[in-house]
Amino acid sequence: MKNMNQLMKQAKKLQEDMAQAQEALGNMTVVGQASGDVVRIELSGHRKIQSVKIKPEVVDKDDVDMLEDLILTALRDAEHKVEVLVEEQMGKYAKGFNIPGLF
Repeated sequence: MKNMNQLMKQAKKLQEDMAQAQEALGNMTVVGQASGDVVRIELSGHRKIQSVKIKPEVVDKDDVDMLEDLILTALRDAEHKVEVLVEEQMGKYAKGFNIPGLF
């Protein structure tokens, strides 16, 4: 029974730490870029788009496909950076627990 109480305390601590990490992630941002920073997309740690910046020199009415590709590339870059950020932040708290696939 003592081990169960200890486990419950650890689980409660992990839950509190994870909630803190989630809150902190909401205050963090990452920037995804494409083609040398001509398109920038900023995401919060909760994967919400904060801003999109496009340099005027890449806006070509005859080549909309290229601009769409640049936006998609920047968004994918930002999403990947958020995934890494989430794994880093949440993984800090899960170290004491050996649960396969947690983080």
